[in-house]
Amino acid sequence: MRRLTLTEGEAPRVVELTAAEADALGSAELAVVNRTPGSTDWLVAAGTKVGVAKVGDLQISIRPKIAIDRLVFLMGYATKPTFWRNHSVPLDVESELPEALAHTFTRLAAKAIERGLLQGYRTVDESLPVVRGRIRVRDQISRRYGVGLPLEVTYDDFTVDIAENQILLAAATRLLRMAGMSKAVRQSLQRLRLQLAGVTGLRRGDLHPVWVPSRLNARYQAPLHLAELILAGDSFEQRVGDLQVSGFVFDMWKVFEDFVSIALREAMAPYGGSASLQHRMHLDVADKVEMRPDFLWTGFDGECVVVDAKYKAEKPAGFPQADLYQLLAYSTVLGFADGHLVYAQGNEEAVAHEVKGAGVAIHCHTLDLSRPPDHLLGQVARLAQTLAA
Repeated sequence: MRRLTLTEGEAPRVVELTAAEADALGSAELAVVNRTPGSTDWLVAAGTKVGVAKVGDLQISIRPKIAIDRLVFLMGYATKPTFWRNHSVPLDVESELPEALAHTFTRLAAKAIERGLLQGYRTVDESLPVVRGRIRVRDQISRRYGVGLPLEVTYDDFTVDIAENQILLAAATRLLRMAGMSKAVRQSLQRLRLQLAGVTGLRRGDLHPVWVPSRLNARYQAPLHLAELILAGDSFEQRVGDLQVSGFVFDMWKVFEDFVSIALREAMAPYGGSASLQHRMHLDVADKVEMRPDFLWTGFDGECVVVDAKYKAEKPAGFPQADLYQLLAYSTVLGFADGHLVYAQGNEEAVAHEVKGAGVAIHCHTLDLSRPPDHLLGQVARLAQTLAA
């Protein structure tokens, strides 16, 4: 098995690939691939996806430019801000992302179920030869008119086959499908799956069951939140030409966009008003050109703010100009005098651009994602204060 390790943000490197492998990497958007001038080698660089993938017999690891625990915090905060603000989930920052997630997940899950699997009531519809619960009269008549048995009944079953255990099993199953896991982690996942015997596994394409935090499932909440992140990852299998391509990756632009939107919504709450995420509007009078700014806030006093989050490489000397044009369009349509872009901090300081003849100022802000969670949320709080001023 050949191995290739890429790190987000690093310069392209020369890699020996077949044309089919290069095409598969590019088609699956796992990396940016270009032919080396005058050579049969290829220049390969990480794109905006992080995780692991397998292309034929080539094992690829794409590492984020920030520490894994910071990445997991960003993903978690975007889904459950209250939990991730008040809890830390220790991860092995030296491991690959899936391995680190799997190791921590199995440890948290094992601790959660050490007193036995959580049980709860589940409503079951079934055909039985005896009465259990209540008879579904309408179904009995429509399906078995004139026939005494079996009976169509509905009853509440006290069982381990509940949403919480189904989510743990689904996460363990997904992790077991990934290549590159160490033997110890794979054994821990297998052990967890055996402990969840009696729990229904989810089939590919099934919606994940919904669970509600409560006093009864308090011991399950940490592994459940981590399981949801694992299940949110883009796990795929596809064929590109003659090569089988599979992987488990996260789109960093989506992670950053979701984090900024949710963190700003939380930080703006004390100022009153309402927030709209992915606000739908149109550029043209005929409503044919749709636009969706990431974050739109409307204060009680009528003041409004539009924000777009951008996770992308900066130009050597400044922010990408296309983003400025996009914010100008948002601000013009909304009639705002100011628009705001939020970037992951790179080599550029925050700056404001006054647009000629438009009466619009576009403000570019940065967030340092390498900072600890409380410091990062402090940056967002200061940004919210600026926006609300």
